[in-house]
Amino acid sequence: MSATPAKVETPAKKEEKEEKKGAEAKGEVKGLDDGDADEVLKLVSQEQEKVPVPKKVAMMSELVKTMAEGDKEEKEIPLPNVKSAVLNKVVAYMKYHVDNPAKEIEKPLKSANMNENVSQWDADFVDVEQELLFELILAANYMDIKPLLDLTCAKVASMIKGKTPEQIRKTFNITNDFTPEEEEAVRAENKWAEES
Repeated sequence: MSATPAKVETPAKKEEKEEKKGAEAKGEVKGLDDGDADEVLKLVSQEQEKVPVPKKVAMMSELVKTMAEGDKEEKEIPLPNVKSAVLNKVVAYMKYHVDNPAKEIEKPLKSANMNENVSQWDADFVDVEQELLFELILAANYMDIKPLLDLTCAKVASMIKGKTPEQIRKTFNITNDFTPEEEEAVRAENKWAEES
């Protein structure tokens, strides 16, 4: 019969065991995700900026969630398609909405005024320059954050709502490459859309 070495228990491990026993006795057994409450992940931008984010917040992104669950030891999540400025804005959105879920956006939009479609906070959040708005759409899509993707796309829809094709071209700096004849043919084909 061989002797097995005795396990040395550090004071911290002993305290952790006692806390766990106490919680179990009180009926405060934690779920699988509850132990991560204080855990922080670092989201790494295209420029290699490391943005510390509570794990609970970061998990709003399905991409981050999949990566974090795939390698539980990894604390840095690379996001090479997201610039630092955009990532910081996305993190602000997730921090606000982690405990305050965004409401479903009614479709079609009832108004071109975002304040009438979403909360004041969300309307202010997407009141940004066009370039940043489009980068937020790309980041929300890449990071798989559906409520943010819906919000940013709704903002673009509000910029189009009720405008003529000429006004839309001007808003988004789109050059018209149709001849007058081609444009008339397209209008005739899509007359039904203008009637609704």
